[in-house]
Amino acid sequence: MQFNGHLQTIVPALFRKVLGFDYFRERINTADGDFLDLDWGLSASSNLLIISHGLEGNSSKAYVKGMANYFYENGWNVLAWNYRGCSDEVNRKIRFYHSGATNDLDTVINHVADNYNFTKIHLLGFSLGGNLVLKYLGERGTSVMKNIHKAIGISVPTDLYASCLKLSRGFNHIYGLRFLNQLKNKVKKKSEYFPDHFDLISLKKIQRLIDFDDSFTAPIHGFDNALHYYHECSAQRFILNIRIPTIILNAKNDPFLAPSCYPERTLRRHPFVELITPSNGGHCGFADRGLDSGYWSEALAWYYMNR
Repeated sequence: MQFNGHLQTIVPALFRKVLGFDYFRERINTADGDFLDLDWGLSASSNLLIISHGLEGNSSKAYVKGMANYFYENGWNVLAWNYRGCSDEVNRKIRFYHSGATNDLDTVINHVADNYNFTKIHLLGFSLGGNLVLKYLGERGTSVMKNIHKAIGISVPTDLYASCLKLSRGFNHIYGLRFLNQLKNKVKKKSEYFPDHFDLISLKKIQRLIDFDDSFTAPIHGFDNALHYYHECSAQRFILNIRIPTIILNAKNDPFLAPSCYPERTLRRHPFVELITPSNGGHCGFADRGLDSGYWSEALAWYYMNR
């Protein structure tokens, strides 16, 4: 089953194509002088789905675009937002994004509420984006904006520390290295704009995600170290406080997720949050059969949001 988990993760990520659907882009400014790029598909519906992508992802990734296309073809408005530095342009500030940066998600939601007239707003996040959505909802509890209706987290590392460790072991180290190389390249690009704030010599020596988070993610974003960052930002600390209907979809054969990312006992009697743990799906995979024949995570999300 573990081998299938790798296949179900890798094959859709590398070979899936989403054709015939294009966004239009809107750039908004943040309160601290940075920007966020929002990619839209607008229809006549009063429903909006806001999609948050995963680590080193963006709105053009097949798993994001496939979900956006599924909802758009079924008549909904969709908004796939790009985190700071993830829309093919270096952001303006020293900071970039991280697993707990709910202030930026809040900026997007408030922009939508202030400038558009959607009756119901639904949130969906993949992986890091799923952690972000769950943390956002848990932080706000009963004070969450009234027209936020439902939420889904897919392939969510609710325990950031344990999942980070898993990405450094065995075959999973391949995933960790891929993310690490992308993050290193991002730091190198940012160092061209902020040469006094990034130590490129120490960057070369980093071989694990946890060391990158310890040297860069944590101090840049105000955390003491990687462990402090993981503790403060893991969704598992906030899930019990969620007060809107929410689903967490974590496949049992997801190679990214540690056992603690399946909080079955914690959520057994939760009045709002339901944990779904199918045997198969991999990480952000969930293809039915062929890569173009359908993704059951998209059908599940559509069914849940409309029931």
